[in-house]
Amino acid sequence: MTSRTAAPLPDSATHDAQAVRPTTSHHWTVRAFRAVAIAEAFSWAGLLVGMYVKWIAEASEIGVKVFGPVHGALVIAYVLLAILVAVRQRWSLLTVFFALAATLPPFLTVVFDRWAHRSGRYAERTSA
Repeated sequence: MTSRTAAPLPDSATHDAQAVRPTTSHHWTVRAFRAVAIAEAFSWAGLLVGMYVKWIAEASEIGVKVFGPVHGALVIAYVLLAILVAVRQRWSLLTVFFALAATLPPFLTVVFDRWAHRSGRYAERTSA
């Protein structure tokens, strides 16, 4: 019985693959950032529904009173975590700009999170 192993990759190929490959075991800052990005999108949805009920249906202000502060707190948490993750992951200024700008339109924090994950922005950086 023989074991078959793949041929070792050259050092440069191994380094490039490790530098870009997204991992599932992220640092706590990345996990928290991703969770807050999703929560911020849900709070946007709640706030939009609350604004509809308040100004269009003219029924109640409770949705805005509840989701307004929740959304505000999640945006602040998102911005702080974006800065922490940007420093830890050594993001470019353009990536930081997109992360922060994602708080403006509804649900864009989730789009940014998916893009950052797929493009390797959350991958663990190894010191070379």
